[in-house]
Amino acid sequence: MSTIKIKQIKSRIGAPADQKRTLDALGLRKLNRVVEHESTPSILGMVNKVKHLVTIVK
Repeated sequence: MSTIKIKQIKSRIGAPADQKRTLDALGLRKLNRVVEHESTPSILGMVNKVKHLVTIVK
């Protein structure tokens, strides 16, 4: 499978607890952090859940 790079672009402050846990599961704990994951349906679903806080980097 291909890999995607995910970058946190907005702060987690004020986000609901389930979205904070999703960011933790993705490995995003600080602003502007970039992580790389395989492009699986579960990862894409997690990204979709917090799409207002993250972006996919090319």
